[in-house]
Amino acid sequence: MNPNSELGPALKSLIARADEALARSLPPEHSAPVELHRAMRYAVLGGGKRLRPLLVYATGHAFGETDSRLDAPACAVELIHAYSLVHDDLPAMDDDDMRRGRPTCHIVFGEAMAILAGDALQALAFELLAHDVALGVAPTRCVEMLRVLGRACGAEGMAGGQALDLAAVGRKLSLAELEHMHACKTGALIRAAVRLGALAAGAPDDALAALDRYAHAVGLAFQVRDDILDVEGESAVIGKTAGKDAAADKPTFPSILGMDASRAHLARLTADALEAIAPLGERAALLEQLARYAAERAH
Repeated sequence: MNPNSELGPALKSLIARADEALARSLPPEHSAPVELHRAMRYAVLGGGKRLRPLLVYATGHAFGETDSRLDAPACAVELIHAYSLVHDDLPAMDDDDMRRGRPTCHIVFGEAMAILAGDALQALAFELLAHDVALGVAPTRCVEMLRVLGRACGAEGMAGGQALDLAAVGRKLSLAELEHMHACKTGALIRAAVRLGALAAGAPDDALAALDRYAHAVGLAFQVRDDILDVEGESAVIGKTAGKDAAADKPTFPSILGMDASRAHLARLTADALEAIAPLGERAALLEQLARYAAERAH
């Protein structure tokens, strides 16, 4: 087995921490409105790679920050990610009935409740980031963190990327157009995760550009790997419907570049990510692991 296709013990421990923090942040199932709260918890707590919270923790660790001060931004990015998946899976969007190896939120709770669950998760992310006492940053820095997260999920980020994705069905895109679409749809929140970890840890300004370069490369590498897995993977392994992009006539990296060139492009992106954080030395060990994992994961 490729050792980079699995996460090491330190990152697995951080996944467990993120899961516990997420469970605490969500409303309990037994409180009203029960069905909404059940849908929110179903969407968030049903597994997943937790790449985005891991990036928050890994970046914070690179600058000496403690986990307790990173929990809020780590949860916030994952709540935004979960909301985006709930909405992306809807019939009006990507129309998927399987996510993380089980029925999607709207299949279980209905479309209306899934839409409301996504809305509530997005709101909870900003509430958590704005009011978490343990975060302990200056008000101006907290506002900057809120701005970063808002920009990542808005028209210049995920929502804009999804709009481009919907408009791209049946079209032949250039590589630059495809990368721009995924830099918005997938990459924006990955870049936000790294920036939030840096801001929470008080990283120096001269480190931010290198971290942005790293996050941009990791975000694109993650999507290239996703596209490769959509061709080569099995639904039971990758946790979603394999071959869905080709069946929907969506442009992908393999459809534009071919499989061999897509793998070469993935290797270049990974090398760029690692080069960007090389000046951090051993402090970037977790960030390096995550870059390799994003590019070589099995699901």
